[in-house]
Amino acid sequence: MTATVPTAAPPRVSWVGRLVLGAVVVALFVVGGTAFRVWQVARQDDRQTADAVVVLGAAQYDGQPSSIFAARLKHAAALYDDKLAPRIVTTGGGRPGDAYTEAEAGRRYLIKLGVPPSAVVAVPVGTDTLGSLQAVAARAAQDGWSRALVVSDPWHSLRARQMARDSGLMAWTSPTRSGPVVQTRETQARYIVRETAAVLYYRLTHASVDTETSGLG
Repeated sequence: MTATVPTAAPPRVSWVGRLVLGAVVVALFVVGGTAFRVWQVARQDDRQTADAVVVLGAAQYDGQPSSIFAARLKHAAALYDDKLAPRIVTTGGGRPGDAYTEAEAGRRYLIKLGVPPSAVVAVPVGTDTLGSLQAVAARAAQDGWSRALVVSDPWHSLRARQMARDSGLMAWTSPTRSGPVVQTRETQARYIVRETAAVLYYRLTHASVDTETSGLG
Protein backbone atom coordinates (compact mmCIF):
# COMPACT_ATOMS: atom_id res chain seq x y z
CA MET A 1 0.00 0.00 0.00
CA THR A 2 1.06 3.55 -0.69
CA ALA A 3 1.40 5.68 2.41
CA THR A 4 -0.81 8.76 2.51
CA VAL A 5 1.12 11.95 3.14
CA PRO A 6 -0.89 14.21 5.41
CA THR A 7 -1.54 17.68 4.01
CA ALA A 8 -0.51 20.68 6.02
CA ALA A 9 -3.32 22.55 7.75
CA PRO A 10 -3.89 26.09 6.48
CA PRO A 11 -2.29 28.68 8.73
CA ARG A 12 -4.66 30.24 11.21
CA VAL A 13 -5.17 33.98 11.14
CA SER A 14 -4.10 35.33 14.51
CA TRP A 15 -6.48 37.40 16.59
CA VAL A 16 -4.22 40.40 16.02
CA GLY A 17 -4.56 40.00 12.27
CA ARG A 18 -8.32 39.71 12.56
CA LEU A 19 -8.43 42.78 14.76
CA VAL A 20 -6.39 44.78 12.26
CA LEU A 21 -8.52 43.56 9.37
CA GLY A 22 -11.70 44.43 11.23
CA ALA A 23 -10.40 47.91 12.04
CA VAL A 24 -9.52 48.51 8.39
CA VAL A 25 -12.98 47.39 7.26
CA VAL A 26 -14.69 49.64 9.82
CA ALA A 27 -12.48 52.60 8.85
CA LEU A 28 -13.27 52.13 5.16
CA PHE A 29 -16.97 51.89 5.97
CA VAL A 30 -16.89 55.10 8.06
CA VAL A 31 -14.87 57.05 5.49
CA GLY A 32 -16.95 55.79 2.58
CA GLY A 33 -20.22 56.49 4.39
CA THR A 34 -19.10 60.00 5.27
CA ALA A 35 -18.02 60.72 1.69
CA PHE A 36 -21.41 59.52 0.47
CA ARG A 37 -23.20 61.84 2.94
CA VAL A 38 -21.05 64.80 1.83
CA TRP A 39 -22.00 64.04 -1.79
CA GLN A 40 -25.66 63.40 -0.95
CA VAL A 41 -26.22 66.58 1.06
CA ALA A 42 -24.31 68.59 -1.56
CA ARG A 43 -26.98 67.63 -4.10
CA GLN A 44 -29.85 68.79 -1.87
CA ASP A 45 -31.34 72.26 -1.67
CA ASP A 46 -33.41 72.48 1.50
CA ARG A 47 -34.53 76.05 0.87
CA GLN A 48 -37.49 77.03 3.03
CA THR A 49 -38.68 80.08 4.88
CA ALA A 50 -36.37 81.10 7.68
CA ASP A 51 -35.54 84.06 9.88
CA ALA A 52 -32.30 84.73 8.03
CA VAL A 53 -30.19 83.65 5.09
CA VAL A 54 -26.69 83.15 6.53
CA VAL A 55 -23.83 83.49 4.04
CA LEU A 56 -20.58 81.89 5.10
CA GLY A 57 -17.62 84.12 4.36
CA ALA A 58 -14.67 83.45 2.09
CA ALA A 59 -11.71 85.46 0.91
CA GLN A 60 -12.08 89.14 0.08
CA TYR A 61 -9.56 91.53 -1.41
CA ASP A 62 -9.76 95.16 -0.28
CA GLY A 63 -13.53 94.91 0.06
CA GLN A 64 -14.09 92.91 -3.13
CA PRO A 65 -15.35 89.35 -2.55
CA SER A 66 -13.44 86.53 -4.21
CA SER A 67 -15.21 84.58 -6.93
CA ILE A 68 -16.15 81.87 -4.41
CA PHE A 69 -17.60 84.43 -2.00
CA ALA A 70 -19.38 86.37 -4.76
CA ALA A 71 -21.15 83.20 -5.93
CA ARG A 72 -22.47 82.63 -2.41
CA LEU A 73 -23.60 86.24 -2.07
CA LYS A 74 -25.47 86.18 -5.39
CA HIS A 75 -27.27 83.01 -4.33
CA ALA A 76 -28.19 84.59 -1.00
CA ALA A 77 -29.58 87.65 -2.77
CA ALA A 78 -31.74 85.39 -4.96
CA LEU A 79 -33.11 83.64 -1.87
CA TYR A 80 -33.91 87.03 -0.33
CA ASP A 81 -35.64 88.13 -3.54
CA ASP A 82 -37.73 84.95 -3.35
CA LYS A 83 -38.85 86.15 0.11
CA LEU A 84 -37.48 83.14 1.94
CA ALA A 85 -36.13 85.35 4.74
CA PRO A 86 -36.44 89.00 5.82
CA ARG A 87 -32.70 89.43 6.31
CA ILE A 88 -29.30 88.24 5.10
CA VAL A 89 -26.48 87.74 7.59
CA THR A 90 -22.93 87.97 6.27
CA THR A 91 -20.15 86.37 8.28
CA GLY A 92 -16.40 86.28 8.62
CA GLY A 93 -13.73 88.30 10.35
CA GLY A 94 -10.58 89.83 8.92
CA ARG A 95 -6.87 89.15 8.96
CA PRO A 96 -4.19 91.52 10.21
CA GLY A 97 -3.82 94.41 7.79
CA ASP A 98 -7.21 93.92 6.08
CA ALA A 99 -9.21 97.09 5.53
CA TYR A 100 -12.46 95.08 5.54
CA THR A 101 -13.73 91.96 7.20
CA GLU A 102 -15.35 89.26 5.08
CA ALA A 103 -18.72 90.15 6.62
CA GLU A 104 -18.31 93.84 5.75
CA ALA A 105 -17.20 93.07 2.19
CA GLY A 106 -20.17 90.75 1.80
CA ARG A 107 -22.59 93.37 3.08
CA ARG A 108 -21.25 96.00 0.67
CA TYR A 109 -21.56 93.56 -2.24
CA LEU A 110 -25.16 92.64 -1.39
CA ILE A 111 -26.16 96.28 -1.18
CA LYS A 112 -24.64 96.84 -4.63
CA LEU A 113 -26.79 93.93 -5.84
CA GLY A 114 -29.86 95.83 -4.68
CA VAL A 115 -30.55 94.28 -1.28
CA PRO A 116 -31.77 97.03 1.12
CA PRO A 117 -29.09 98.01 3.65
CA SER A 118 -31.58 97.50 6.48
CA ALA A 119 -31.94 93.84 5.43
CA VAL A 120 -28.22 92.99 5.61
CA VAL A 121 -26.61 92.27 8.96
CA ALA A 122 -22.84 91.87 9.16
CA VAL A 123 -21.40 89.63 11.88
CA PRO A 124 -17.65 90.28 11.44
CA VAL A 125 -16.46 87.57 13.81
CA GLY A 126 -14.71 84.27 13.18
CA THR A 127 -11.85 82.98 11.08
CA ASP A 128 -13.47 79.64 10.34
CA THR A 129 -16.94 78.14 9.84
CA LEU A 130 -17.49 77.14 13.44
CA GLY A 131 -16.43 80.47 14.90
CA SER A 132 -18.60 82.37 12.43
CA LEU A 133 -21.67 80.25 13.08
CA GLN A 134 -21.24 80.50 16.84
CA ALA A 135 -21.14 84.28 16.46
CA VAL A 136 -24.27 84.19 14.28
CA ALA A 137 -26.04 82.04 16.88
CA ALA A 138 -25.16 84.58 19.58
CA ARG A 139 -26.49 87.42 17.40
CA ALA A 140 -29.64 85.42 16.66
CA ALA A 141 -30.29 84.91 20.37
CA GLN A 142 -29.75 88.63 20.94
CA ASP A 143 -32.16 89.62 18.16
CA GLY A 144 -34.75 86.94 18.92
CA TRP A 145 -34.60 84.61 15.92
CA SER A 146 -33.36 81.05 15.40
CA ARG A 147 -34.17 79.68 11.92
CA ALA A 148 -31.29 79.94 9.46
CA LEU A 149 -30.92 79.04 5.80
CA VAL A 150 -27.17 78.58 5.38
CA VAL A 151 -25.49 79.37 2.06
CA SER A 152 -22.10 77.94 1.18
CA ASP A 153 -20.62 75.64 -1.45
CA PRO A 154 -22.29 72.25 -2.01
CA TRP A 155 -19.50 70.15 -0.52
CA HIS A 156 -19.44 72.29 2.59
CA SER A 157 -23.17 71.90 3.29
CA LEU A 158 -23.12 68.82 5.53
CA ARG A 159 -20.50 70.17 7.92
CA ALA A 160 -21.87 73.72 7.90
CA ARG A 161 -25.37 72.47 8.73
CA GLN A 162 -24.10 70.33 11.59
CA MET A 163 -22.01 73.17 13.00
CA ALA A 164 -24.96 75.57 12.79
CA ARG A 165 -27.22 73.13 14.63
CA ASP A 166 -24.55 72.41 17.22
CA SER A 167 -24.30 76.18 17.78
CA GLY A 168 -28.01 76.36 18.63
CA LEU A 169 -29.58 77.36 15.31
CA MET A 170 -32.40 75.56 13.51
CA ALA A 171 -30.51 75.26 10.23
CA TRP A 172 -31.02 74.09 6.67
CA THR A 173 -28.75 74.54 3.66
CA SER A 174 -29.18 75.99 0.19
CA PRO A 175 -25.82 75.64 -1.59
CA THR A 176 -24.71 77.75 -4.49
CA ARG A 177 -24.50 76.01 -7.87
CA SER A 178 -22.06 78.43 -9.48
CA GLY A 179 -18.49 79.53 -8.91
CA PRO A 180 -15.10 77.85 -9.29
CA VAL A 181 -15.79 75.21 -6.63
CA VAL A 182 -18.42 73.49 -8.79
CA GLN A 183 -17.03 73.97 -12.29
CA THR A 184 -15.08 70.77 -12.96
CA ARG A 185 -15.33 67.14 -11.84
CA GLU A 186 -11.72 67.25 -10.71
CA THR A 187 -12.43 70.20 -8.43
CA GLN A 188 -15.58 68.56 -7.12
CA ALA A 189 -13.73 65.33 -6.30
CA ARG A 190 -10.98 67.25 -4.52
CA TYR A 191 -13.47 69.12 -2.34
CA ILE A 192 -15.42 65.96 -1.53
CA VAL A 193 -12.21 64.31 -0.30
CA ARG A 194 -11.29 67.40 1.69
CA GLU A 195 -14.73 67.74 3.25
CA THR A 196 -14.88 64.06 4.12
CA ALA A 197 -11.71 64.49 6.16
CA ALA A 198 -13.00 67.75 7.66
CA VAL A 199 -16.32 66.21 8.73
CA LEU A 200 -14.54 63.29 10.39
CA TYR A 201 -12.15 65.72 12.10
CA TYR A 202 -15.08 67.79 13.40
CA ARG A 203 -16.88 64.72 14.72
CA LEU A 204 -13.76 63.72 16.63
CA THR A 205 -12.67 67.14 17.91
CA HIS A 206 -15.65 69.52 17.49
CA ALA A 207 -13.20 71.97 15.91
CA SER A 208 -12.78 73.47 12.46
CA VAL A 209 -10.02 72.72 9.99
CA ASP A 210 -7.89 75.81 9.47
CA THR A 211 -8.05 77.24 5.95
CA GLU A 212 -6.71 80.35 4.27
CA THR A 213 -8.88 81.20 1.28
CA SER A 214 -11.80 78.85 0.74
CA GLY A 215 -13.96 79.80 3.66
CA LEU A 216 -14.49 76.10 4.34
CA GLY A 217 -12.67 75.94 7.65
